[in-house]
Amino acid sequence: MDKTLYTVTVYSENQVGLLNQISIIFTRRRLNIESLSVSASAIEGVHKFTITTWSDLDTMIKVVKQIEKKIDVLKAFYYTDDEIVYQEVALYKVATDKLLDDSSIEELVRRHNARILEVNRTYTVIEKSGHPEETQQLFEELSKYGVMQFVRSGRVAITKSTVEHVSIFLEEQEGRRNNGESR
Repeated sequence: MDKTLYTVTVYSENQVGLLNQISIIFTRRRLNIESLSVSASAIEGVHKFTITTWSDLDTMIKVVKQIEKKIDVLKAFYYTDDEIVYQEVALYKVATDKLLDDSSIEELVRRHNARILEVNRTYTVIEKSGHPEETQQLFEELSKYGVMQFVRSGRVAITKSTVEHVSIFLEEQEGRRNNGESR
């Protein structure tokens, strides 16, 4: 069966233990979480989980429905890469003496549109944002000079849609509550 990389976004209240409950849903379906990012959303009091996993469409539909059954989850969605704009951030620590001794590292940083965040006598920290292939390619090229440390963030993503689906959902919920009170 063909697997597609899906990005699942989950909107929730900020509750302790919810991440564990969500990750169990993926584990039970034998889905590996490729990346995970959690942050506040544009809506006050609402947090956004961004999770990537390889799966098929039927499984993704079931996973999202199961996630939405959790009491603290407001809404969940799944997307393919063509429906979203996404990035990740990578940090690379290289020895400063290598940077000073070999001008090709500076050219490499420029060519990859990376930037230098910190320089001290021992190490230099370089930052690159982009798609996983781009951050990985810079890692592979820097590895020739020795990378002391390397880390990538989870995916952050926004939809290409002109409407924010979770906002529409919350407005509908508010409308239902108001109609219930006016009766």
